Amino acid sequence: MAHPANKRSSQSARQPASQLGGHVARKRFGQNFLVSSAIIQEIIDAIAPRAGETLVEIGPGLGALTEPLLTRIDHLQVVEVDRDLIARLRQRWPAERLTVHEGDALDFDFAALKRAGPLKIVGNLPYNISSPLLFHLSESAAVVHDMHFMLQKEVVDRMVAEPGSSDFGRLSVMLQYSYHMECLFTVPPDAFEPPPKVMSAIVRLIPRDKGKVGAGDTVPYDQNDIAKDEALFARIVAAAFSQRRKMLRNTLRDFIDEAGLTALGISPTARAEALGVSDYVRLANALNDKLNNAGGFRNEVQF
Repeated sequence: MAHPANKRSSQSARQPASQLGGHVARKRFGQNFLVSSAIIQEIIDAIAPRAGETLVEIGPGLGALTEPLLTRIDHLQVVEVDRDLIARLRQRWPAERLTVHEGDALDFDFAALKRAGPLKIVGNLPYNISSPLLFHLSESAAVVHDMHFMLQKEVVDRMVAEPGSSDFGRLSVMLQYSYHMECLFTVPPDAFEPPPKVMSAIVRLIPRDKGKVGAGDTVPYDQNDIAKDEALFARIVAAAFSQRRKMLRNTLRDFIDEAGLTALGISPTARAEALGVSDYVRLANALNDKLNNAGGFRNEVQF
């Protein structure tokens, strides 16, 4: 279950804005470079990198996090799309210290980097692709130890939102199904160059381990919290939030009727944000069982 955001805000301790080394931030890549030494140190402390871990940084940019990470570990993997920045990174660090993967993080196979030790992913994520990137990263959750990201605070608020709140939505349900999440601290615009027009926040994501149900792992699953068909679960969640002002009896009518919702203890007149993650899992599993046991249900929906 998600935890509410920590209300503490970090101080920016901003460095001179001229420290971009002549690089011009590119809007099409959503570039805002972190220049606050105090916040950089706070992020590194939260990540707590250790020898033997495989660390991957998304969007290293000018190396604000890269440099302090490499003071604690021998080798770092980074994923960067900007060729000018890639050239700078390769010039600054030798290949035995830094492996640069050129390309879009939305297309990158993060699971392929898993080695013997824990796999940790970090980064100041481009705000313009943050939601699709988070969904893409979920595909590698099974092999990831933890993730620490800088994101627009509005996005982090949605990630950790509780059911019943206006921030609770599809992103909340899908990420809370796969991760324990916690907002660690907020970051003001003047910690960046150029300053964004929004507040930012640092969020920690720890994948839940479906293979160790109730076995005392850091973030255990209850057996009832696991969707039997995760694709069906995802489709139901997407349908429920597709028109969030409408009642579930309308948004889910292609999946289940009012009587079916009532039988599951779900009010047909409720709206999508009223249900928690476990409610959506229970709904998906009931429909999955009905499909498998009865060969289909109302309207014979094709999945």
